[in-house]
Amino acid sequence: MAEITSGLVKQLRDKTGAGMMDCKKALTESDGDVEAAVDWLRKKGLATAAKKAGRVAADGLVAVAAGADRAAIIEVNAETDFVARNDAFQGFVRTLADLALTVDGGLDALNAADFPGTERNVADELTHMIATIGENLSLRRVAHCHAQPGGQVATYVHNSVAPGLGKIAIAVALAGDGEDLPTLGRQIAMHVAAARPEAVNVADVDPTHLERERAVLADQARASGKPEAIIEKMVEGRLRKYYEEVVLLEQVFVVDGESRVREVLEKATTSGGAPVAVTGFVSYRLGEGIEKEESDLAAEVAATLGG
Repeated sequence: MAEITSGLVKQLRDKTGAGMMDCKKALTESDGDVEAAVDWLRKKGLATAAKKAGRVAADGLVAVAAGADRAAIIEVNAETDFVARNDAFQGFVRTLADLALTVDGGLDALNAADFPGTERNVADELTHMIATIGENLSLRRVAHCHAQPGGQVATYVHNSVAPGLGKIAIAVALAGDGEDLPTLGRQIAMHVAAARPEAVNVADVDPTHLERERAVLADQARASGKPEAIIEKMVEGRLRKYYEEVVLLEQVFVVDGESRVREVLEKATTSGGAPVAVTGFVSYRLGEGIEKEESDLAAEVAATLGG
């Protein structure tokens, strides 16, 4: 029996795109013969993942799993919406979300975690799923939302295709208690889905975004020809409007269309009389930031004929 070295496993993985455990098994079955191992993987349908890896995956699902004071949100992309309706894919994503809830760390930690019910880790199970489903898949991102001791986490999934799975997933961390808190938390999570805030409060606004907005407002104000002292006041006034657009606590609550979110929280006191507070949130929107390829079949045919 030939020795199956890590170098051989890497060589086969680079050649086929198959998972590490699958490559090791293929080499064992083929007595260390790389080409025979390639054929073994091809017969099992596991050597096709590499060919699919370059294709854009912008569809798929986001998923959320939650405990009392913690939630995990993941995004798993596929090439088509058809795959998102596949029971096997949905089960895979749901299992990943549940696993993410128990794994500390980011994407690397999740990829390295053992996938339940298999001898593979998450990264290798993803490769296995690519070969099984026949599309490029990508575990794109993972985030955790933690509540402070004694607090709660509320979640909401928009365009849900199954419990915890959909196109938009929100988790909101709340400081406080009370029997009405889960309902309020869900309402705030729905608000985040609709209003798309960037920060909980003014102090949390990204300094880069703030400076860019300040520069734009200053240039607009200078076009009026007013003195710099007046321009500075105009900018500060217009920044308040900017905060109302991007800061959760300054936004108008979508549920009643009148109150600011901070006012709603101030009225929702805890059992000890303190106001409820939002300490953080995570918002995932499927495919956000991915440039999806647009296919023009007519143009492709014309180019082929022209060539």
